[in-house]
Order: sequence, then structure tokens, then C-alpha cells
Amino acid sequence: MFAYGIDKLTVDKVLAIANGSFKATLTEQAIKSINDCREKVETLANSTKPMYGINTGFGPLCDVKISLEETSLLQKNLLITHAVGVGEPIAKELSKIMMICKVHALSHGFSGIRLHVIERIMYFIENDLLPIVPEQGSVGASGDLAPLAHLFLPLMGEGEFRIGEDIVPAKAVLKSHNLKPIELQAKEGLALINGTQFILAHAIVGLKKMEYLLDLADVCGAMSIEGYQGSSAPFRDELHKLRPFRGTVEVAERMTMLLYKSQNVDSHENCERVQDPYSMRCIPQVHGASRNAYYHLLKLTKIEMNSVTDNPIVLSETEAISGGNFHGQPLAMALDYCSIAAAELGNISDRRCYLLIEGKFGLPRLLTTGGGLNSGFMIPQYTTAALVTENKSLCFPPSADSIPTSLGQEDHVSMGSISGRKFNQILGNIEKVLAIELMYSAQALEFRRPNTFSDIIEENHKIIRKQVPKLENDRILKNDINTMIELVKIKAFNLR
Repeated sequence: MFAYGIDKLTVDKVLAIANGSFKATLTEQAIKSINDCREKVETLANSTKPMYGINTGFGPLCDVKISLEETSLLQKNLLITHAVGVGEPIAKELSKIMMICKVHALSHGFSGIRLHVIERIMYFIENDLLPIVPEQGSVGASGDLAPLAHLFLPLMGEGEFRIGEDIVPAKAVLKSHNLKPIELQAKEGLALINGTQFILAHAIVGLKKMEYLLDLADVCGAMSIEGYQGSSAPFRDELHKLRPFRGTVEVAERMTMLLYKSQNVDSHENCERVQDPYSMRCIPQVHGASRNAYYHLLKLTKIEMNSVTDNPIVLSETEAISGGNFHGQPLAMALDYCSIAAAELGNISDRRCYLLIEGKFGLPRLLTTGGGLNSGFMIPQYTTAALVTENKSLCFPPSADSIPTSLGQEDHVSMGSISGRKFNQILGNIEKVLAIELMYSAQALEFRRPNTFSDIIEENHKIIRKQVPKLENDRILKNDINTMIELVKIKAFNLR
């Protein structure tokens, strides 16, 4: 059981709450914090002292005083006017993760939102009532305004839900659940749309995928080394103790494990080849650097998912600080760095694919014995090259850009929402590149028999061969590639 506002979220806990395998609730302690902060907001709303977003307008209109009678309309108008997102709706999982992270942030008791509103969001989460949120329109400060406005329009009976594969008006869905639209009160609209939950949700989903792809990339590298009959010497512990970056050491240990007791690798231990190309020899350094970036983003994401990121932050009955906790830069820059790190997994994988079709060290050209009549595996490497270049173009860091908004009041923004979306696009391309490398390396292994490979490589080779047979003569490879991509997506491979 997870306690909102009290316990610490992790990537795995968020995903478990989202898929329903882990229950989340509000404790009496969190409820007290929420209610106490709400009382502070009501006191501030009745004060003659200007308090941003509580009894004033927003952004450049922060100098306009709002009467107590107009407070509710102010908050409603805030969500309506900020719901200007465009593009395709984000995945349902992302909408749910955004709500989970928002509930946790609001439950710390510094946002001034009523318990009733939080409980309604929890009802949406628990009943898979997932609002439609367009993918474009956030500049990542003052938080993810447009996506969060769309996410919470349904609280008021506005906007839409995705029910199954259908898009249904929120008003109809609320009616079917015997729920009345909520009339937002002072500070509540601002608390709902200020925050980084769109950026955060993309980071959480991307981190989980990258964690898997980092391990899979090591398996791909090991299978390619087996196919290439490369050396395991570059992975020795003595070498990496001399330059002990965490990721490098971990990958070297994994490569040693993945090649353990390989008759194939041992069979050419004393051959005349002095060293392998970098894409084989430098796997610990390259994959390891990507792991280091992953760990950095993971650390920052853990901080962010357990933080209060709306504005203003309510500290007492007399003080609400208008600061910048909503600014997405801390995650935006790390997401851009991690995008480069993920793209590098594809860059080096494509190079290994190329090495396997060169026709060296006992492998036939294009991994086919019938070259000429058959093109073998010539063309799938074109696909990896295209995907790798696409990823390179996606590596431009949105966090390096900023366009002033809100009449200059919001004059520096993070563009972190774009960073998050691009990070996941790159990871999607990496799935395809690694799938093709696995197909290549499985074919290369066929030419190393009767040698046997390490147990884990033998097992993964069997997994591939159950779905994709050895290529004897040319056939339509798109079907094989699609099958391999699906195996990657369902995490069919043994990684440890």
C-alpha cells in the first residue's frame, strides 16, 4: 500500500499504481495536511493583501485584483483558457501517470487544494477514467500548463475521456458514474495546472524502457561478438578497475557474464587477430556512458516525483511564495542528455550490424552462402542506418531553446515537454535497431557451429529461432524484422 504525500514514489511504484497491481491511498496524516493547507488558502483569499493566483489574475495580469465572489470563475477560466494543446492524444498510460504524480504532489499539503478534488482525481485513476491530453503545446514552464489543463478539464465536466477505444465527452462520463462536476475554488485551478507532470510522466515511461534496452544492448553486443568471434579480453576486470566509471564497470561485468564459458570465444583465443573494431571492443565504455546518463536522469526523476511543483507554495495563513518550482529545466536538460545516451546505443549497434555482413573472419558476405543470386542481409542495415540518422536529428536539445511567453512575464521556459517526447521517440527507434542486430547476430552464429556459445546466448538464439528461421534463401525480411521488434517489445529475451 502506497500513501500519497507521505511515502516516496519510485519509477516502479508509479507504474505499479498505474497498472493496478499496487494500491495507493490517502492516510489520516496526508488528509490533515491537505485540510490544514486549504484553511490557509481560504484565509489568504479573504485577505486584502495581493496573493498571486489566489486573489489576483495570472501571468502578466498578476496586478489585477480579483474579488472573493469572482474566485470560482477565475479558476474555471484558468483551465478553459489554458486547454490549447494540439496534436494526437498522449498514450493512456501517460495520462494516468500524470494524475498519479499530481495527486502525490498535491497531497504534501502545500498546494491549498480541497480534499474533495484530490479524491475525485483518485477516483479517475482507480476507475480508468483517463482524460484526453494532446501531445503538443507545453513549453515546460509555468509547468506543463496546456497538458495539465486538458487533464483536469473533466473535473468540471469539460473536455473528454478515453473509454476503451472511444472518446467520450466528460459530462456524459461523469453522469454515468453519478458524479457531479466540481466547481473549483480559490487557488485550485492554479494548483492543478502548475507542475511538471507531463514532463515527469514521459521521463518515468522512458526510464523504464531505457533500463530494459540498456540490458538488451549488452545482449546484442555479446551475440554479435560471438558471431564475429571477437575477443572477451577487453572486458576483463583488471582493465576497468583502472577507469572505474560505474556504467563502464557494470557493462564489463555483464559482458563477461554473457560470454562465460563460450566455446566459440575460447576457440580463437590464440589467433593472429590483435584487436577488434571499437564497436565490439569499446562496448563497456559506450554502453556504460549511456548507463551513467540513465542513472543521472533516474536520480533527478526520483526527486521530481516526490516534490511540490505548483505555484504559489502556501506556507502559512499569511504567506504564499510565488517562486519557480514549476520550471521544467532540471528534468529537461537531463532528458536531452539521456536522449543522446539512448541514441548512442543505436549508433554502435548499427556499426556491429555492418561488421557482421562484411564477410570477414569466416563469415560469408551479407551472411549468406548464396551471394549474388541472394542479397542476404544487405538491406536491413539500410534500415538501421536510417533509424540511427533519424535519432541523431532528434538529439537537438530543446532545453537549449527558450521563447518568451505571457507578455514577457514567463521569459525563460524549459521546453522540457518536447525533450520528454523526443526521448521516447528515440527509445522507440532503438527497439527497432536492436531487433535488427539480434536478427543479424543470430544468423552469424549459424556459421560458428559446431562451436557452442555461452548458456545465455544459446538460450536467446533459441528464442529467436522459434520465431524467425535461419535465412537460407532470400525472402521478405520485413516479416522477420516485425517479429523481432515484437520480441523486443514484449521483453522475450533473457538478459541476465
